[in-house]
Amino acid sequence: MAGALRCAPTVPMNPNYPYRHSTRLTGFDYGQDAAFFVSLVVENRQPLFGRIIDAEVQLFAIGEIIKREWLRTPSVRPGIFIDEWVIMPDHFQAIVFIHQDRHRGTIGDMRSVGAHRSAPVIPHEIPLQRQSRTLGSMIGQFKSVTTTQINRIRRTPGVPVWQRNYHDRIIRNEVELDKIRRYIRNNPRQK
Repeated sequence: MAGALRCAPTVPMNPNYPYRHSTRLTGFDYGQDAAFFVSLVVENRQPLFGRIIDAEVQLFAIGEIIKREWLRTPSVRPGIFIDEWVIMPDHFQAIVFIHQDRHRGTIGDMRSVGAHRSAPVIPHEIPLQRQSRTLGSMIGQFKSVTTTQINRIRRTPGVPVWQRNYHDRIIRNEVELDKIRRYIRNNPRQK
């Protein structure tokens, strides 16, 4: 869902609750061919997925669920290709390519389809619904499936595993892509 689309709340706003601003780029089509750096954080930053020993992440059984489901992503989420990724004790980071013709692409390949152009303006008449091949849809499916499996193991139905929302960055060129790949690879060494 693009950040430019707004609808009236169905319940009165409570002034005591903090207002959450969308982190999505206003007007950007998150279903178009592009590359993204995404970060998902565990609820309350609990180290559920593993621990770092000698600059390497040692996954717990719950972390193995995250790994298994992430590796399934290209086969169960059409048009999504995974690149570099890391499971940290309390968060997950990855590079994701959305490429609707189902062929793995590069940033250079995507220049003609909008990864670097200014985002189009989305008319307000478009109904607010998740498209099946958007970044938000893919992340939502991933979080839902992993949460269900983790809660089954922990015997904690309905308990949140992930923080609300996620962080994303549109990767605009090969230099940025290489920099983010290095960051992901070195993340366990930074802790």
